[in-house]
Amino acid sequence: QLRNAATTGGNLLQRTRCPYFQDLDKPCNKREPGSGCGARDGVHRDHAVLGHSAQCIATHPSDMAVALAALDAQVELYGPEGTRRLPVADFHRLPGEHPERDTWIRPGELITAVLLPAATAGVPSAYRKARDRASYAFALASVAVALRVTDGIVDQVGVAFGGLAHRPWRARHTELALLGAPAAPDAFEGAVALELAHAEPLRDNAYKVSLARNLALDVLNRLAPATATA
Repeated sequence: QLRNAATTGGNLLQRTRCPYFQDLDKPCNKREPGSGCGARDGVHRDHAVLGHSAQCIATHPSDMAVALAALDAQVELYGPEGTRRLPVADFHRLPGEHPERDTWIRPGELITAVLLPAATAGVPSAYRKARDRASYAFALASVAVALRVTDGIVDQVGVAFGGLAHRPWRARHTELALLGAPAAPDAFEGAVALELAHAEPLRDNAYKVSLARNLALDVLNRLAPATATA
């Protein structure tokens, strides 16, 4: 029944699965601004290592949003001021001082479409996720990659991480380093390291940095030979 009723917009708009947000007896700035973040000093193995703030360390749970971010998708919104579009990568907010605001949707707006650009059609891509259980579990870390290689050189790339931040994390540093670079393991490793150098892990979740690194390198190296011969 959930699958029959679910929508793409609903997937993008789902809220955090942080147990401190879900437990009404625990402090949570996202649920009750100013009450504090119970996860910072509590159990935060599953929480953010990128883009978090003193106010909130929750992660966004969507798998679909991570893949759409890597593919340069856009969200179409309709409201009192008409229609506008936002890149999926910019649709969700980082927590900053206002973790209660999940997205940049304005009052009265609805998601009316999600658009995929023609430029990413046919580009080899993959999504990989690590989780505690084989099914019905949210990502500890995930990565979506779209990669095109021509004559051994990367000429199109999109990389996004999931499970690491308050929103799907578009790996701009990695992409910039890879464009025009050889599609080789050394180049992949250096480019991924540039992105994850910005991580600020907490007491219990430093493992996420190496987990995300290994996932990204595995996907990049698997895609490179496939796209080179496409």
